[in-house]
Amino acid sequence: MKKLENKVAIITGGSGSIGKITAKLFLTEGAKVVLVDLSEDELKKAILELDSDHVKYFVADVSQSLEVQAYIHQTVKWFGKIDVFFNNAGIEGVVKPIVDYPEDIFDKVISVNVKGIWLGNKYVIPNMNQGGSIIMTSSVAGFMGFANLSAYVTSKHAVVGIMRTTAIEAAPLKIRVNSVHPSPVNNRMMRSIEEGASAGHSEDVKKQFETDIPLGRYAEPIEIAQLVLFLASDDSQFITGTTQVIDGGMSAQ
Repeated sequence: MKKLENKVAIITGGSGSIGKITAKLFLTEGAKVVLVDLSEDELKKAILELDSDHVKYFVADVSQSLEVQAYIHQTVKWFGKIDVFFNNAGIEGVVKPIVDYPEDIFDKVISVNVKGIWLGNKYVIPNMNQGGSIIMTSSVAGFMGFANLSAYVTSKHAVVGIMRTTAIEAAPLKIRVNSVHPSPVNNRMMRSIEEGASAGHSEDVKKQFETDIPLGRYAEPIEIAQLVLFLASDDSQFITGTTQVIDGGMSAQ
C-alpha cells in the first residue's frame, strides 16, 4: 500500500521548489493534493509539470485570514477532508544588517513566515481528520543566528514556538505537529540570498556556506520532500512536537 493512500494534503508555497517536489512525491504515494501560492501563473506551471488528475491549486496570500480560510474550505469541498498540512510558504526578505534593514520588509517577512504559519494551523485544525499531520517549514536559521538576515532568522525561530504550542493543543485530536529545519537548499531562495550577500559574487557566497556544512553541500529539494513524506505518513505516528533537522551537520558545530 502506498504511504499516503486515500489521504488529502494541502501544500502552501506549492509552486516553489520544495512545495512542488513534495507534491510530486505525495501524488506518487497516493495522496490528493491542493497547492496554495500567490502566483496563479506559477501554480498553473506546477500543475502542468505534475500532470495528475489528483492535484488542484488555490491562489491565496497565507498572511490573510479570509484567504487562509478559503483555501482550507475549498480543499474540503473538493476532496471531503484534510489529512496532511504542509505549512511551507515563506519568504527570505533582504540581506542587510539590522541597522539598515527596511522596516516594511521586516514586517512582510514576519507577516508571511510567522502569521501565515499561525493562521494556517489555526484554521486547518478544526477541519483536519484525527490522526492527521501538520508539518511546518522552519530552517537551521530557527536554531542559529546569521548576520544580515534578522527578519528571516527571527521568523524561523518563531515557527518553533508555534509548532510546539500547536503540538500540545492538537494532541487530544491525535493530530501530529512537527517542524523541518533544512540547511541551505539548492533553490531560488538561496540564489536570492547569495546574490544579496555579495552582488555579482554569489558563487563565492555559496562556497562559503558549503564550507559551514560538514557534508560539504547544500540540501536538494527532494531530500526535504522525503523527510516531509515520512512526517506526513503513518510511519511517524508517535512523533509530534519535534524539530526535524536536515542540514548535513551544519547545526551540530
